[in-house]
Amino acid sequence: MSASAAKHNGRYPLFTAIVLALIVAAMNFGLWWWSNLPHGPDDWHGKIGGFAFSPFQRYQDPIKQDYPSDDEVDRDLKFIARYSDRIRTYSMQVNPQTYRLAAKDGLDVMAGAEISRRMENNEKEIDTLIAKARRYPDSIKRVIVGNEVLFRNDLTPEQMMVYLDRVRAAVRQPVSIAEPEYIWLKYPELADHVDFITIHIFPFWNGIPVANGVALGAALGSYQTLQQRFPYKHIVVGEIGWPSNGDRHEHADPSVSNEAIFIREWLLAAKQRNIDYYLMEAFDQPWKEQLSGRTEAYWGIFNADRQPKFPFTGPVTEDTAWPWKAIAASLLALLPMIFFARRFSRFKLMGRLFFCMLIQLACGLITWSATLPFNFYLSWIDWTMLVLLFPAQIAILAILLINGFEFTEVLWRREWIRHAGMLTPDPPEKQPFVSIHLACYNEPPEMVIITLDSLAALDYANYEVLVIDNNTKDPAVWQPVQDYCEKLGKRFRFFHLEPWPGYKAGALNFGLKETDPQADVVAVIDADYEVRADWLASLTGYFHDPKVAVVQCPQAHREFEHNTFRRMTAWEYDGFFRIGMHHRNERNAIIQHGTMTMVRRTALEGTGGWSEWTICEDAELGLRLMHSGYDLVYVDELMGKGLTPADFKAYKSQRYRWAFGAMQILKGRWSWMTKAGPLSAGQRFHFLTGWFSWFADALHLIFTLMALFWTAGMVAYPQYFSLPMQLFLIPVIGFFFAKAIFGIVLYRARVPCSWYDTLMASLASMGLSHAIARGILHGLTREKTSFVVTAKSRRLGGSNFAAFAPVREEGLMAIALMLCIVGMALNYGTHYIEGTLWMFILAAQSIPYVSAVIGAWIAHKAGDKAG
Repeated sequence: MSASAAKHNGRYPLFTAIVLALIVAAMNFGLWWWSNLPHGPDDWHGKIGGFAFSPFQRYQDPIKQDYPSDDEVDRDLKFIARYSDRIRTYSMQVNPQTYRLAAKDGLDVMAGAEISRRMENNEKEIDTLIAKARRYPDSIKRVIVGNEVLFRNDLTPEQMMVYLDRVRAAVRQPVSIAEPEYIWLKYPELADHVDFITIHIFPFWNGIPVANGVALGAALGSYQTLQQRFPYKHIVVGEIGWPSNGDRHEHADPSVSNEAIFIREWLLAAKQRNIDYYLMEAFDQPWKEQLSGRTEAYWGIFNADRQPKFPFTGPVTEDTAWPWKAIAASLLALLPMIFFARRFSRFKLMGRLFFCMLIQLACGLITWSATLPFNFYLSWIDWTMLVLLFPAQIAILAILLINGFEFTEVLWRREWIRHAGMLTPDPPEKQPFVSIHLACYNEPPEMVIITLDSLAALDYANYEVLVIDNNTKDPAVWQPVQDYCEKLGKRFRFFHLEPWPGYKAGALNFGLKETDPQADVVAVIDADYEVRADWLASLTGYFHDPKVAVVQCPQAHREFEHNTFRRMTAWEYDGFFRIGMHHRNERNAIIQHGTMTMVRRTALEGTGGWSEWTICEDAELGLRLMHSGYDLVYVDELMGKGLTPADFKAYKSQRYRWAFGAMQILKGRWSWMTKAGPLSAGQRFHFLTGWFSWFADALHLIFTLMALFWTAGMVAYPQYFSLPMQLFLIPVIGFFFAKAIFGIVLYRARVPCSWYDTLMASLASMGLSHAIARGILHGLTREKTSFVVTAKSRRLGGSNFAAFAPVREEGLMAIALMLCIVGMALNYGTHYIEGTLWMFILAAQSIPYVSAVIGAWIAHKAGDKAG
C-alpha cells in the first residue's frame, strides 16, 4: 500500500467501518419500516353480517375429491360463530354436513344450490335444496338458486326463472339468485321471480383502488343503484371483499393492508346504512387458484391456517413480521459490510458507503426472496420454479456485487496503488534483448508488411523479429512476407510451418525454440499492429525487477474513425482496458493478452511455454505466471494499434473464442482458483469472478429459452401456466437496470469518447451476448473447439439478406420474443402488473438479440461504403 493510501486510512479504520455498517443497517431497518407503515382505518367492534363459507382446509381440493371431515367443518363453524351469526353456502351436495352442523352450532344459513350447464346435476342440487330447507327451517333462513349463472352465460334468464319459481313454490324461505349488479339491470324481470335481490360487489375486479375510499364509494354506488331501480325489494350483498394477495388488476392492488382497509370501511358503512351483507369469504381457499388464477386463493378474512390476516381494531401493517426480516437482513449484511469498509478503507468514504449499501441491498433481497413465498399458497410448479430460480437470483446478486465492486473502486479510489507508467529508456548496453514473435495465418501480406515496417522503425538496439507463418496454404499469401523479411535484414527471420499443430500456441512454441539464445524477453504482437517506436525502450526497464514476468499494454485500434462498425467495436474494446484491467491490476490479476505483451523468457520457458490445450493460451500463461509468484505489470499507454474485426461474423467469432477459452482455463485450473495456494485471494477472486459477466450472458440465454416456453404456455394454456410472481420478476428487472447504469457511468468516467460512441459501444457489447453465451456453454460441456483466426481485412460483401447470415440465431430469438410480447399483449394487456412486468422483461431480453441484428446490418453497410 502506498504512503498516500495509508494516510487516508485514518487512525481508526475498524471504528469507521463499524459506524458505516451500523448506519447502513439502520437505513435498512428504516426502509423496511417505511414500506410497512401502519394504516389507520377506523376500528370495528361487534359481529360481522355474514361470511361466504367454504370449509376446505389448506391442502384439500374438491377437484381431487378431497373433502373436509365432519370435525373439520364443525371446527370451522364454531370458529366463525365467534365473529358472525350467519354463513352463506354454494352447493347442496358438496359438504352436505354443513347444514346439520350449522343447526347444531346455532348459525343461520343462506343455502345455495349450484346451478350450471350440467342439467342432471341441477336437478339433484334443487331437490337437495328443497329437502334441506324443509328439514332445517330454523337454520336455513334463505335460499339461493344459482351463483353467477347468468354472468357465466351458463343458462338463459328464462331457464333460471323456471328454477326460481319451482323452488319458491316448494319452500317457505325467501328465494333469490346471486348475480353482479349489471345482470339485474340487464334483466330486471328477474326481480319478479325472487323474494329478495342478491348482488355481488367487487370493486377489485373493476380495477378500482382502495385509497381515499374510492373502492368503498364504488361499492356503495352499486348498492344504491339497485336500491333505486328496485325500491320494493330487499337487497342483500351476497359477496363483497378484497384479496390479500395475487395479481394486481388494473389500479386495484391485492394486499393485506388494502383488504383490511376496505373490509373495515365496508363494515362501518354497512352498519351505518343498515346493509345486509356477507363477506367474501371466511377462509382462503388455495384450491381455487387453479380455477381462476392466483388471486382467487386470497379472498379470506382468515388465511388457510385459520389465522386472522389483520386486526379489526388498531393500525394495520402489511407485514407484521417485518421487524424480524429487517433484523435478519441487517445481521446477514453486518459482518460483510464491516469487512469491506475495513479492508478497503483506502476508498473514499462515499465509495465505502455505496458498496455497504449494495451489500445490504443484496442481503435484503435474499431475505425478501426467501420469506415472500410463504405469503403465497404455492403449487408444486411454483415451488419447482422457485427452487430452480432462487440459485439464479443468488447468482444475479453475486454478479451485481462484483460489478458494483469494480464500479466502486474505479470511481471512488483515491489513487491506483499499482500504477505503472513509461520509463526512461536504458542505454543500449543495459537494454534487455527482446525477441519479438509475430504469428500469422493466412493474413493479407500488405497488412503484415505494415506491421513489419513499424517493427523495423523501433528505437531500440537489441531485438530480433521472428515471423512464424503456420498452415497458410497459398504461397501467394506467405511468400511476399518472406521476401519482405529478407529485405529488412538479418534481424528479421521468417518461418513457414505446414502442417503444424497447436494453432497460435503451437507457432509461438516453435518460435521459442528458434529464439536467439541471448534474448531476455519475448514480445508478442498480432500481424495487424503498428507499434510505436519507443515501445521497447520505454517499457523493458521493468524487467530489471526479477519478480516481473509480464509487461502488458492495452489492445488499441486504428483506422476506425470513419467506419461506423469499426468505430463502435473499437470503443467497445477500449472499455475493458480503461476500466477492467485497472481494476484487476490493483491485485496483480490482469488478463494477459496475446498482443502488445512482453514476457520474461526464463519465466515463459520455466513454466512450460505456451499452452496448446486451450485456445486462450495468452490468458492461461498470465495465470500460470501469477501462480508461480511473478508480478504482471499493466501500462495503460497506447504503444501499438491494430485493426478491429472486419465484420460482425469475425467480431462474434473472436468473442466466442475468448469465452470458450476462458471456460477451458476455468476447468483446467479450477483447483488453483478455489484452494489456498500461491495465488493470492485477490487473484483468485478476479479469475473466478472476472468471467461472471459472461456467465450472466449464459444465464440470459437459458432464462430467455425458459421465458419463451413459459410465455407460450401462458398464451396457449393459461389454465396451467400462470403469470410469474413479482418475486421472480423484480430482482431480474433491478439487475438489468443496475448493470446498464454501472456500465454507462463507468464508460463516461473512464473512456474518452462521446455519448454517441458510448451508446454505440453498448450496442456492440450487447450484440455479443449470444456468442458469449454459446462460448460459455460450449466451453463448459466440450473439451476443444476450432481456433478461428479473427479476420481483420474486409471480406467481399453479399446481398442485404446475406448481411444477417452471421446472426441467424439472434434474429430468430428476437422474432420469438417479439411474438411472445404480442401474445401477452393480446391475451393479458396491461390489466396485471405481473403481465406488464413480464412484457418488459421479454422486451429487455430481446435487446441483445436485436442489437446483434443491428450490428450485423451496420457492419454490412459500413463494408459497402468502404468498398
